[in-house]
Amino acid sequence: MIIIGGSGGSFDLILSILQGLDKEMNMPIVIILHRLKNTKAILEDFLQLHTHYTVKEAEDKEFLKTGYIYTAPSDYHLLLEENFRFSLDTSEEVNFSRPSIDVSFESFSRVLKENCCGIILSGANQDGAIGLQVIGKNGGETIVQDPKEAEFTAMPEAAIAKYKNHSVCALNNIIKKLNYYAK
Repeated sequence: MIIIGGSGGSFDLILSILQGLDKEMNMPIVIILHRLKNTKAILEDFLQLHTHYTVKEAEDKEFLKTGYIYTAPSDYHLLLEENFRFSLDTSEEVNFSRPSIDVSFESFSRVLKENCCGIILSGANQDGAIGLQVIGKNGGETIVQDPKEAEFTAMPEAAIAKYKNHSVCALNNIIKKLNYYAK
């Protein structure tokens, strides 16, 4: 499974990644994107226009399914339970964020171990650095957007500083790695 975390400057990157994925790929993708609270969600509708996957906001107690792109709801941490059901959590913000990339990465990695591929994209804080390290230590694939290419470098740089074994890639190489990972 693929879990993507991003903040400022990552939306267009996510669209490019989704458009570059092989049509035969049949694994779940989860997107943890820092979003404004209490706003009407149009993210899912917009993403649906740019991918062959079915896009939906994750719901509490919903089973994780292949062939879907799930987004973390605004103002909730998105967790994965041992039975592969989502859990929505309203505990305190982490790194000034809810949803927190760290919280989701750590939760998904605990359940999926080496079957989890985490990606950190552009963003202006350090959210995701610790969670991506956990994915790597649990045997999962970890990818960081090359900070030289990021609009906001803080998130990719924090991830690289926290754990040295990530693949640091330009966008086109992220897409190639994901298509390879999914085979």
